[in-house]
Amino acid sequence: MKLEAFSTLEAVLAEGSFAAAATVMNLTPSAVSMQMKHLEQYLGQPLFHRSGLQVRATEAAHQVMAAMRDGLHQIDAMRRRHTTAVEGTLRLGLIESIQPVLLPGTMRRLRDLHPRLAVRPRRGRSSGLTDDVKAGQLDAAVVAQPETGRVAGLSWSPLLTRELLLIAPPEERGATAQDLLARYDWIRYDRQTTTGAMAARYVRRLMPAKRSALELDSVTAIVAMVSEGLGVSVVQIMDPGVCEMYPVEILRLGTSLQISVVTRKDDVDHRGLLALREAMEHVVRARGQRT
Repeated sequence: MKLEAFSTLEAVLAEGSFAAAATVMNLTPSAVSMQMKHLEQYLGQPLFHRSGLQVRATEAAHQVMAAMRDGLHQIDAMRRRHTTAVEGTLRLGLIESIQPVLLPGTMRRLRDLHPRLAVRPRRGRSSGLTDDVKAGQLDAAVVAQPETGRVAGLSWSPLLTRELLLIAPPEERGATAQDLLARYDWIRYDRQTTTGAMAARYVRRLMPAKRSALELDSVTAIVAMVSEGLGVSVVQIMDPGVCEMYPVEILRLGTSLQISVVTRKDDVDHRGLLALREAMEHVVRARGQRT
């Protein structure tokens, strides 16, 4: 019997249902139910009264947790102590737009706090990097989190959010998004990316017949094209400094993109990955990005 089952039991008692405990423990409700059945078999007595979709803890469930709670918390505290150096090599994937924003500060903080932990970064698209994490070819990746259809076996830790923006030539002021799309060519961001797919849905909601005149996979290149009056685009801008180099008019669309750290569920307590995530979260806070 794994100790994690007792932690899951504690979550069920605290949250009041298998579904709520599943959210806390980053499991599926069926996995929580299976753990509880195994625990009941191990203890030789029922821990819940089950009636339809409802479950109610027995007195035995509370007695088990009363006996186990202090020990579990002490073990967890011991496991989290940083008395041993964090070391090893982590393979980290990042979408291109976030590399200049996140990578330098993260590498510096890890060098200062965990000099024996090496990070090997690799660039890619969100979907491909996510697949590589699931396949074990990467240990973690910073990607645009899909709006639906998350991949089983993966854990998502929100890092920051970025707005989708409609950018237009700098002389355009006060125009609506629909007016700008009617008057200018649409410079499309890479349709294979999460951002590009979200942008395309927005454009087609406003103008179903609109077709892109050009498709690029670089936000900087798109901003530069728009700044020259060659079209409009819907993008997320990770580094606002690009709009200082290439001035554009910006319209906020009220739609946000979630950037998250994705790892395998089996690795959520990996000390190196915890250190990596802490370093990235520190950089985001220092830059004043919205999490």
